[in-house]
Amino acid sequence: MKDKIVFATGNEGKMREVRAILADLGLEILSMKEAGASLDIVEDGTTFAENALIKARAVHEATGALVLADDSGLEVDYMGGEPGVYSARWMGEDTPYTIKNQAILDRLAGVPDPERGARFRCVIAAVFPDGSEAVTEGVIEGIIGHESLGEGGFGYDPIFFLPERGMSTAQLSPEEKNAVSHRGRALEAMKPLIQKWKGEHQ
Repeated sequence: MKDKIVFATGNEGKMREVRAILADLGLEILSMKEAGASLDIVEDGTTFAENALIKARAVHEATGALVLADDSGLEVDYMGGEPGVYSARWMGEDTPYTIKNQAILDRLAGVPDPERGARFRCVIAAVFPDGSEAVTEGVIEGIIGHESLGEGGFGYDPIFFLPERGMSTAQLSPEEKNAVSHRGRALEAMKPLIQKWKGEHQ
């Protein structure tokens, strides 16, 4: 597992993003399944950082590898920061995002743009093979759009609108999204820490 990173997710969309962003590290990026870690991890933290560390520690224990995990979510100002840390489980884990997205649009029906502020927040946790840990964070600011737009991305991307781009994050190309996304920013911040570790353990 020396030249590999295990990313603690089973989400294929997320794995595509992560592999693209971390490609220049020159390390193979495996999903939990590819690393043979089929775990049922209970994410019962109250912050993104707590949940990311819970996942990273569990997968590290199972594999002994350098493990990265993320926890991310959408914070809508008009909804008091909801769904926040509960973004994946909000309205039920198996509820399709088309329904979740419509529910948010309905809650904000008639609310003017200045009050539709929202952000995606992502925390990346790393557990290195020696058990040491690191945490980085990335944020992207935007507003909740007035309708679902775009076929790309996943999750809440179709309703997360970037006024400066005039489009939702689901309308960005994968390259554009990785360059500006909360996950991209958190992973970019983690890269130097991985490179430092790699340099010390060659």
